[in-house]
Amino acid sequence: MLKLIAFFALTLPLLAEHGGTKPWLREMQDLYEKQRAQVPNTRLNHRWSADKGTFLFKLTEDGSDKSFQLDLKTGKATEAPFSSKEKNSLDPKAYASGPGRNRARSSAKSPDGKWEIRPGNPPALKNLASGEIKQLPPPPKGSRYDSRIHWHADSSCFYLTHRTQHPTYQVHLVDSSPKNQLQPKHIVHNYEKPGDKRNISTPVIFFTDDRKPIPVSPTLIKNPYSISDLRWHEKGHRLTLAYIERGFGKYRLIEIDADTRFQRILAAEESDKFVHVFEHCYYRFLRNQKEFLWLSQRTGFNHLYLLDRKSGDVIRALTEGDWVVRDVVAVDEEKRTALLQISGYHPDQDPYYLHYATVGLDDGKMTLLTSSNGTHEIRFSPDKNHHLAKWSRVDHPPVYEIRRTSNGELLATLNKPELKIDWQLPERFVCKDRNNEYDIHGVIWRPRNFKKGQKYPVIENIYAGPHGSFVPKGWSSWSSHKYEMAEAGFIVVQIDGLGTNHRGQKFQQVAYKNLKDSGFPDRIKWMKAAAAKHPEMDLTRVGIYGGSAGGQSSTAALLHHGDFYKAAVSDCGCHDNRVDKMWWNEQWLDWPINESYIENSNRTHIPKLKGHLMLTVGELDKNVDPSSTYQIVDDLIKADKEFTFYMIPGAGHGAGEAPHFRRKRIEFFKKHLQ
Repeated sequence: MLKLIAFFALTLPLLAEHGGTKPWLREMQDLYEKQRAQVPNTRLNHRWSADKGTFLFKLTEDGSDKSFQLDLKTGKATEAPFSSKEKNSLDPKAYASGPGRNRARSSAKSPDGKWEIRPGNPPALKNLASGEIKQLPPPPKGSRYDSRIHWHADSSCFYLTHRTQHPTYQVHLVDSSPKNQLQPKHIVHNYEKPGDKRNISTPVIFFTDDRKPIPVSPTLIKNPYSISDLRWHEKGHRLTLAYIERGFGKYRLIEIDADTRFQRILAAEESDKFVHVFEHCYYRFLRNQKEFLWLSQRTGFNHLYLLDRKSGDVIRALTEGDWVVRDVVAVDEEKRTALLQISGYHPDQDPYYLHYATVGLDDGKMTLLTSSNGTHEIRFSPDKNHHLAKWSRVDHPPVYEIRRTSNGELLATLNKPELKIDWQLPERFVCKDRNNEYDIHGVIWRPRNFKKGQKYPVIENIYAGPHGSFVPKGWSSWSSHKYEMAEAGFIVVQIDGLGTNHRGQKFQQVAYKNLKDSGFPDRIKWMKAAAAKHPEMDLTRVGIYGGSAGGQSSTAALLHHGDFYKAAVSDCGCHDNRVDKMWWNEQWLDWPINESYIENSNRTHIPKLKGHLMLTVGELDKNVDPSSTYQIVDDLIKADKEFTFYMIPGAGHGAGEAPHFRRKRIEFFKKHLQ
C-alpha cells in the first residue's frame, strides 16, 4: 500500500494541468492594467487655439485630471478650461504639400482626343480623324504588353510596358481545420523564391508620327529585380524610371529623352555587397525642374544631397557626418526646406534615438527641432510655427515640450514625470562590439520581485534582420512578451549587434552573405559585460527566442553557440533562405544562388545542435513558407535529435505569439533553465 501511495505521489505532478492559458493571460492582463495605471500622461490630450496664441492640454497630476493653457509668447502655463473644439495638431508629413509628381496618364485615348490605342497583343494606334490604324510592333518573345497606356501630356508619344511570362513558383498549403467546413482545404499562392525567374515590366516609348519606338537600353537595366516609378516630365519629352539590379548591388535613376533618344543614368547607388534600397534610397524631382533630392550612402552614412537635374552632379551635400538620415519626412519647395528624421546626431546619446531637423536646400543649414536625451515624436501647430515634441526612453516616461519651429528653441516643458511603480524599470546597457569599434546597445528587463544577489536565468529575445534595428527605445509600461517572461522569473535582454541597420553601411554590411552570424559575438560579449556588472545574471543558464528571421537566428544560436545558449524557442523561422521569399533574402545573400545560401542554412548545421529546441509554425504561413520549419523537423528526426515541435492549425505568420504558445514558451524555458 505504501508503495502504491508513493507511486501516486510521484506521478501526480506529472499529470497535465489543462486550461492554464486563460488564468495566466488574465493575470498578465491585470498586471498590464496595473502597470499602465501607475504611469500617467503617456498620451497628451491637446489642442491649438484658433487665434494661434495658446496651446491647450490636459495632464494627470497627483491622481487628478487638470487642464492648462500655455501662452505661446511667454511660455507660461495656467490652469484653464479645455476645449476639444479647438484645432488638432498636424502630422509631420503635413509640414509641406506632397511631391507634386507629374504621374503618367493612363488612358486608351490621348489627352487631345485625336488618338486611341486599340486593344490587342500587340495593340494598334488609331488616328481618330482619318480612321487610319497603325499596328504596333510585337513585344519581345515570351512577353505580353500590359494593358495600361501612359500618354505624354502633349499627346505626341506614349509608353507601354511589356511583361515577361515566366511561371511563378506556387506554395501549396493545407488548412487542416477550416472554420466553415469539415474537410481540409487546399490553398495555393504565388511565392517567388531566391533564384527564380522574375517577371519584369519594361517600358517602350512609341510615337504618333513615324519615329521608331525607343526601348530601354539593355545595358542600363541588366538583370533587373524591378523597374518602377515610371513618369513623364513636363519639360521636354523625358521619361524617368527607377531600376534595382537583381542581387541589390545597384540602384539607378534612369532618364530617356524621347526627343534625342539619348538614355543615361541620372543618379546611382552601387555596392559590391548590397544597397538597402527599400530603406536607404529616396529621390524627389523638384518642381523647378532644375534640381532633385537624392539620399545616398556614398560616405558610408545615409545623407541627403541636392543634385543638378541636367547633369546629375551634386550641387551640395545637405547633411553630412557620422550619423544618418532616417527619413525625408516632407519638403517645402516654396520655403526651400526639408523636414528630416535623423538619428546618431548627438554623440552623447543613444545613436538610435529619433530626432527631427529642418535643412535649407540653398545652404545646407540644419535646424534641430528636438534635442532632449530620448527618442522623439513631433506634431505641428496648424500654422507650423510651433511643434509639440514628445520624448521618452525605455527607462523614462514621456516628456512633452513645446518648441518654436523656426529655431527649435524650447518654449516650455509641460510635465515632469515622477515614477511611483512596484516593478523593475528596464535598464539600458552598452558595451563595445567584438572588434572594440562600435558601441552595442541593449536593454535588460528584470522580474518584478527581483532580489539583488539572487541568480536568475537569462533569456534573449532576438531579431537580427539587417533591414532594421529592434531594441525598443521609447517608453512602454508593458513590453508584452518580455515582461511576461520576466514575470516568470527570468532576466530578459534584447540587443542590436553588428549586421543590423541604422548605424552606417559598414555596421550593416556585416550581414552580407553572413546571416548566421546574427551578431552573436557582440551579443555574447554584451551579456558577459552585463553579467560582470550584474552578477544576478546566470550565464550558465541562457535561453533565446525569436520569430521569422529571429526564428532562424534563435535556432542558429544552438547550432553555432551551443556552449553559451542552452535552450531556444523558434517560431516560423526562415531556416533555409532558399525556401524563403525572394525579395528579402536576395538583398543579403545576393544573386544568383551561391554557396552562402547553403552555409547560412540551419539545415546544413543540424549535426552541431546542442541544448533544447522548441519549434512552432502556423500551417497557413504565407510570409515564410512553413516547409522551412518542416524540413528542419525532418532533419532533426533523421539526425536523432531531441526537440519539441508544434504545428498550429489554421494559423499564419507569427503563430507562436498566440497566448497558448507564449505560455508554452515560458514553460519550456522553466523546464530547461530553472
